[in-house]
Amino acid sequence: MKAADIFNLLIGVIVLGLLITRQLQPRPVRSSFRLPLIITIIGLLELFSFMKKEHGGVGMVASLAGSLVIAAVLGVIRARTVQLWLKDGQPWRKGTWLTAVLWIVSLAAHLGYDSLVDGKSGLGTATILLYLAVTFVAQRLVLQARADQLRPVASASENGQRVRSDWN
Repeated sequence: MKAADIFNLLIGVIVLGLLITRQLQPRPVRSSFRLPLIITIIGLLELFSFMKKEHGGVGMVASLAGSLVIAAVLGVIRARTVQLWLKDGQPWRKGTWLTAVLWIVSLAAHLGYDSLVDGKSGLGTATILLYLAVTFVAQRLVLQARADQLRPVASASENGQRVRSDWN
């Protein structure tokens, strides 16, 4: 494993830790995409830097596309594990232990898929942040849709009570 691969892997694990920590804390559901945008920009910079060195062909692009599809699917699945409720008319969310486990499974799926499909080019480690951004955005979009559905349903409920939780 090259030094760049180790560095990318370390950064990915740190970002994953930050994401999991934030996911497990109760927070208002917001439609802001600032954090995923920052991760996406850094991820794209890493990808472009990698592609300059490796000059990847169609197979590498197909491998990346497959990995990003896996990211989106796992983000949608993971979003269903997050608890949602209304507090003072504002939707709130909090991830469960299953949410945290699925974040780790998601990163393992990315690296495992890369290992099986692409082999030793290092594409998987070079695209960790891009992968995390895509899976995070997919999760965020599903959570936002669930929160939007929650508002009319919860208007008759008491504030602060969990109104909707798909998986606990």
